[in-house]
Amino acid sequence: MILSEKIAQMRKKNGWSQEELAEKLNISRQSVSKWESGASIPDIDKIITMSGLFGVSTDYLLKDEIEKEQYSETEDVYEKPQFRSVSLDEANMFMNLRRVLAGRIGAAVSLCILSPIPLILMGGFAEYGKFGISENMAGGFGVTILLVLIAVAVGIMILNGMKMEKYEYLEKEEISLQYGVQGIVEKKKEDFADTYRACVVAGVVLCILGVVPIMVAAGFDASELILVYCTAGLLAVLAIGVFLFVWSGYIQGSYQKLLQEGDYTLEKKSLNKKTSFFPGVYWCFVTAIFLCFGFSTDNWKFSGLIWPVAALLFVVIQGIIHAVVSSKQS
Repeated sequence: MILSEKIAQMRKKNGWSQEELAEKLNISRQSVSKWESGASIPDIDKIITMSGLFGVSTDYLLKDEIEKEQYSETEDVYEKPQFRSVSLDEANMFMNLRRVLAGRIGAAVSLCILSPIPLILMGGFAEYGKFGISENMAGGFGVTILLVLIAVAVGIMILNGMKMEKYEYLEKEEISLQYGVQGIVEKKKEDFADTYRACVVAGVVLCILGVVPIMVAAGFDASELILVYCTAGLLAVLAIGVFLFVWSGYIQGSYQKLLQEGDYTLEKKSLNKKTSFFPGVYWCFVTAIFLCFGFSTDNWKFSGLIWPVAALLFVVIQGIIHAVVSSKQS
């Protein structure tokens, strides 16, 4: 017997209507109706109150496998959990917010990958005298557009990061899902599974196919201008593939955080705390390299390639750091 059935059974046993029970709990009759229909779940405070009203233990109400009523001769003593409890409403708000922000985060990361394209194209046009663009003009406008796109991307990430601040505990603390929440999260994760797998496969295929035009052009000894076009095309295809990775991964991560799976197990949370310094230090270092190389060589065309290369290296280096820290913990 599940919680909704037990509430209805105990209410009727005490001869109360839904409205009478609602008055005792200081809630609306509609809330009681939703509990009994299984449309929503009472929070732990209401469950404790109902335990006292019905004269049964909280275990009887919460555990489906307990069919026989467990009466308490003494007042139930509720032990506060040693970890943070997450309600159904809180879990739903978190998952919905992640879905809304997933596209924005994916777009921001893609902008970083797309940012060198204007610089690369304008540099190629200047070198081959296309459209009357000089090298100084190509460098000036190209770098300006690159920095604007990166600034927009960083702004989006910061803004979205601020919106997610109140849920940071999901990444750092041990949590406990209230009754019924785990099943709902697992169902949402299962429903999204096919979409997630499709995005991962499509992203991998795009990243591989993006290199093909460059290989073909090199094989036919194409001009450097063609190679410039192919390089710009490669970055554009990579941006689409990475968007699919980030969008689907961001949503998938919301389920993993709540279920404490994947990168959010208790062990991984401890590991992430110790390596949280790395991203900030790394990207500041990459920015310094980009500016130093660009101003010292005045070759902004190739310095723009630092960003996509840095993105790939970031994943590799972070993996190595996690492996080293993990081996020291064990």
